[in-house]
Amino acid sequence: MPHLPPTTGPDLSGFTTLGLGGPCRGLITVQSPADLAAIVGRDDLLVLGGGSNLVIADAGVDLTVVRIAIPGLRIDGDLVTIGAGVDWDTAVAELVAAGRCGLGPLSGIPGSTGATPVQNVGAYGTEVGDLLHEVTLFDRVTGAITAVPAAQLGLGYRTSVLRGSARHVVTAVTFRLPADPQPVRYAELARVLGVQVGETAPEAEVRTAVLELRRSKGMVLDPTDADTRSAGSFFTNPILDPAAAGQVDARIRDRCGPDTSYPRYPAGEDGELVKLSAAWLIERAGFHKGFEGPGGRVAVSGKHTLALTNRGAGSTADLLVLAREIRDGVLAAFGVELHPEPILVGVTL
Repeated sequence: MPHLPPTTGPDLSGFTTLGLGGPCRGLITVQSPADLAAIVGRDDLLVLGGGSNLVIADAGVDLTVVRIAIPGLRIDGDLVTIGAGVDWDTAVAELVAAGRCGLGPLSGIPGSTGATPVQNVGAYGTEVGDLLHEVTLFDRVTGAITAVPAAQLGLGYRTSVLRGSARHVVTAVTFRLPADPQPVRYAELARVLGVQVGETAPEAEVRTAVLELRRSKGMVLDPTDADTRSAGSFFTNPILDPAAAGQVDARIRDRCGPDTSYPRYPAGEDGELVKLSAAWLIERAGFHKGFEGPGGRVAVSGKHTLALTNRGAGSTADLLVLAREIRDGVLAAFGVELHPEPILVGVTL
């Protein structure tokens, strides 16, 4: 069994895209599946990938952090296997350059590859689950390493059976990526590309268009951009049954006018549910782009209403005050309770 001595109590703010979070007990960096043998049976661990979807307490966590840095990218026909520690957008860029299609709409998303199936990351009409073949998992109880088919992961809207589970660690992710361009599914992306929804465009053009769209919304990492310190979309889009959707529709029309049109999409396996836009609800509840939290230390992004940003001197406590204000404001205005997309560590909303 390899011996991996941890460092002493690093501050976790440097490991998150928000730039927030206090110290941990120690840090172990894992660079191969074999290294994971050092953590079999331990229950005092926090597994960390790219830190792009985490909100960590200001007081930190009394845990040892395991940072997954497993490298590698292998193309075998339509199957592509990526090490869990590979930066996600770096992998997407390499695969687009290699002529693999499908992941272009997921360009520019910060974080590590291993985190993408956990959240079933999605953007611009594509989810990881649409292209996922299998994940390789390390079992922290038994030490076994197993390839698990995508169909067994319970993939749903921003979730999977891996989310919230401490037992398994993703070591590699395998996608099935064709060489043929895939249909564009998202209206905004289709407009930028100059095609109709359902038509195709070259994958390199899809990637360029998505990066431009994300940059315009402050959703790519850019140290010169005040909106860059975020965890991405802070709230998930609400998915409602028809009865609840009808009640919300009445609240929207009562507040915004009887002829109001608003984003709503079919959801669920058979389209029997209704997905609403959290961003639209947040703005109509009075929280505009740039809306400031405590002392202006945190704020709604100036470019994208779903992102809550650390303006440089903020704290996790500040961020949660703002998040609660928004959540409660949307609930009061429209009767919809928003739920956080990031994983909260040592804190609750």
